[in-house]
Amino acid sequence: MSKRLVVVGGGAGGPSSAAEAKRRDKSLQVTMVERGDFVSYAA
Repeated sequence: MSKRLVVVGGGAGGPSSAAEAKRRDKSLQVTMVERGDFVSYAA
């Protein structure tokens, strides 16, 4: 059973946290949820 992470929010903190979690565990399945039209991806 693989680990899953759900990140709520696509501001600067959400993608940064998701990227750091993925760096630490490559097998992690990451899902990001954002209700707006834009997601920050420059983190």
